[in-house]
Amino acid sequence: MTDWTTRALTEGDKDEWARLFEGYCAFYGRELTPEHRDRVWSWLLDGRLTGLVAERPEAPGRLAGLAHVRSVVRPTAGVLAGYLDDLFVDPRERGEGVVDALFEAVRSHARAEGWGHLRWITAEDNYRARAVYDRLATRTPFLTYHLDLES
Repeated sequence: MTDWTTRALTEGDKDEWARLFEGYCAFYGRELTPEHRDRVWSWLLDGRLTGLVAERPEAPGRLAGLAHVRSVVRPTAGVLAGYLDDLFVDPRERGEGVVDALFEAVRSHARAEGWGHLRWITAEDNYRARAVYDRLATRTPFLTYHLDLES
Protein backbone atom coordinates (compact mmCIF):
# COMPACT_ATOMS: atom_id res chain seq x y z
CA MET A 1 0.00 0.00 0.00
CA THR A 2 1.12 3.52 -0.81
CA ASP A 3 0.77 6.55 1.39
CA TRP A 4 -1.26 9.14 -0.46
CA THR A 5 -1.38 12.89 -0.27
CA THR A 6 -4.87 14.34 -0.50
CA ARG A 7 -5.73 17.96 -1.06
CA ALA A 8 -8.20 20.35 -2.61
CA LEU A 9 -8.14 20.64 -6.38
CA THR A 10 -6.29 23.67 -7.78
CA GLU A 11 -6.41 25.48 -11.12
CA GLY A 12 -3.14 23.83 -12.13
CA ASP A 13 -4.81 20.39 -11.92
CA LYS A 14 -7.10 20.94 -14.90
CA ASP A 15 -5.45 18.49 -17.35
CA GLU A 16 -5.02 15.71 -14.78
CA TRP A 17 -8.52 16.29 -13.42
CA ALA A 18 -9.92 16.17 -16.98
CA ARG A 19 -8.16 12.84 -17.59
CA LEU A 20 -9.75 11.34 -14.47
CA PHE A 21 -13.16 12.89 -15.05
CA GLU A 22 -13.18 11.56 -18.61
CA GLY A 23 -12.45 8.09 -17.21
CA TYR A 24 -15.28 8.47 -14.72
CA CYS A 25 -17.75 9.52 -17.40
CA ALA A 26 -16.63 6.68 -19.68
CA PHE A 27 -17.13 4.17 -16.84
CA TYR A 28 -20.77 5.25 -16.61
CA GLY A 29 -21.21 5.45 -20.40
CA ARG A 30 -21.62 9.23 -20.40
CA GLU A 31 -20.36 11.36 -23.24
CA LEU A 32 -18.05 14.13 -22.04
CA THR A 33 -18.11 17.03 -24.47
CA PRO A 34 -15.67 19.93 -24.07
CA GLU A 35 -18.62 22.12 -23.00
CA HIS A 36 -19.67 19.62 -20.30
CA ARG A 37 -16.08 19.29 -19.05
CA ASP A 38 -15.60 23.07 -18.94
CA ARG A 39 -18.91 23.60 -17.12
CA VAL A 40 -18.00 21.13 -14.36
CA TRP A 41 -14.51 22.64 -14.13
CA SER A 42 -16.07 26.11 -13.67
CA TRP A 43 -18.24 24.75 -10.82
CA LEU A 44 -15.10 23.43 -9.14
CA LEU A 45 -13.40 26.79 -9.46
CA ASP A 46 -16.37 28.87 -8.29
CA GLY A 47 -17.08 26.71 -5.23
CA ARG A 48 -20.42 25.21 -6.23
CA LEU A 49 -18.62 21.88 -6.15
CA THR A 50 -15.55 20.95 -4.11
CA GLY A 51 -12.91 18.78 -5.73
CA LEU A 52 -10.59 16.65 -3.62
CA VAL A 53 -7.74 14.70 -5.18
CA ALA A 54 -5.15 12.09 -4.24
CA GLU A 55 -1.59 11.88 -5.50
CA ARG A 56 1.59 10.02 -4.56
CA PRO A 57 3.91 12.18 -2.44
CA GLU A 58 6.77 11.35 -4.79
CA ALA A 59 4.74 12.34 -7.88
CA PRO A 60 2.93 15.60 -7.07
CA GLY A 61 0.62 16.73 -9.83
CA ARG A 62 -0.01 13.20 -11.13
CA LEU A 63 -3.53 12.61 -9.82
CA ALA A 64 -4.56 9.09 -8.85
CA GLY A 65 -8.15 9.81 -7.87
CA LEU A 66 -10.81 12.45 -7.40
CA ALA A 67 -13.90 13.12 -5.33
CA HIS A 68 -16.52 15.81 -5.97
CA VAL A 69 -18.65 16.85 -3.00
CA ARG A 70 -21.16 19.59 -2.25
CA SER A 71 -23.38 20.80 0.53
CA VAL A 72 -27.09 19.95 0.65
CA VAL A 73 -29.78 20.86 3.16
CA ARG A 74 -31.66 18.06 4.94
CA PRO A 75 -34.93 19.62 6.15
CA THR A 76 -36.22 16.45 7.85
CA ALA A 77 -33.00 16.14 9.85
CA GLY A 78 -32.53 19.88 10.32
CA VAL A 79 -28.88 19.70 9.27
CA LEU A 80 -26.55 20.54 6.46
CA ALA A 81 -25.15 17.41 4.90
CA GLY A 82 -22.74 16.52 2.16
CA TYR A 83 -23.38 14.82 -1.13
CA LEU A 84 -20.65 12.85 -2.87
CA ASP A 85 -21.40 13.30 -6.55
CA ASP A 86 -18.38 11.59 -8.06
CA LEU A 87 -15.57 9.34 -6.91
CA PHE A 88 -13.06 7.89 -9.35
CA VAL A 89 -9.69 6.19 -9.03
CA ASP A 90 -7.34 5.74 -11.97
CA PRO A 91 -7.63 2.03 -12.90
CA ARG A 92 -3.82 1.69 -12.65
CA GLU A 93 -3.97 2.79 -9.00
CA ARG A 94 -6.90 0.69 -7.79
CA GLY A 95 -6.28 -1.58 -4.84
CA GLU A 96 -3.53 0.73 -3.55
CA GLY A 97 -5.53 2.60 -0.89
CA VAL A 98 -6.49 5.63 -2.97
CA VAL A 99 -10.18 5.30 -2.18
CA ASP A 100 -9.53 5.16 1.58
CA ALA A 101 -7.33 8.26 1.35
CA LEU A 102 -10.03 10.09 -0.61
CA PHE A 103 -12.73 9.10 1.87
CA GLU A 104 -10.59 10.37 4.74
CA ALA A 105 -10.19 13.67 2.88
CA VAL A 106 -13.96 13.80 2.29
CA ARG A 107 -14.61 13.09 5.99
CA SER A 108 -12.22 15.84 7.00
CA HIS A 109 -13.82 18.31 4.58
CA ALA A 110 -17.32 17.31 5.77
CA ARG A 111 -16.41 17.91 9.41
CA ALA A 112 -14.86 21.29 8.57
CA GLU A 113 -18.09 22.26 6.75
CA GLY A 114 -20.24 21.15 9.70
CA TRP A 115 -22.13 18.51 7.73
CA GLY A 116 -24.13 16.02 9.76
CA HIS A 117 -23.59 13.17 7.32
CA LEU A 118 -22.64 12.34 3.75
CA ARG A 119 -24.73 10.55 1.12
CA TRP A 120 -24.12 9.22 -2.36
CA ILE A 121 -25.45 6.78 -4.92
CA THR A 122 -23.78 4.21 -7.12
CA ALA A 123 -24.86 1.86 -9.87
CA GLU A 124 -26.41 -1.40 -8.74
CA ASP A 125 -23.79 -3.36 -10.70
CA ASN A 126 -20.78 -1.36 -9.47
CA TYR A 127 -19.73 -4.27 -7.26
CA ARG A 128 -16.14 -3.21 -6.64
CA ALA A 129 -17.20 0.22 -5.38
CA ARG A 130 -20.10 -1.24 -3.42
CA ALA A 131 -17.71 -3.52 -1.54
CA VAL A 132 -15.80 -0.42 -0.40
CA TYR A 133 -18.97 1.52 0.39
CA ASP A 134 -20.39 -1.38 2.42
CA ARG A 135 -17.19 -1.33 4.49
CA LEU A 136 -17.26 2.45 5.04
CA ALA A 137 -20.93 3.37 5.36
CA THR A 138 -24.46 2.11 5.89
CA ARG A 139 -26.60 1.36 2.87
CA THR A 140 -29.97 3.09 3.03
CA PRO A 141 -33.31 1.55 2.04
CA PHE A 142 -34.19 4.46 -0.25
CA LEU A 143 -34.61 4.16 -4.01
CA THR A 144 -33.45 6.89 -6.38
CA TYR A 145 -35.75 8.42 -8.98
CA HIS A 146 -34.88 10.72 -11.87
CA LEU A 147 -37.28 13.20 -13.44
CA ASP A 148 -35.97 14.50 -16.77
CA LEU A 149 -36.90 18.17 -17.10
CA GLU A 150 -35.58 18.59 -20.62
CA SER A 151 -38.09 16.37 -22.38
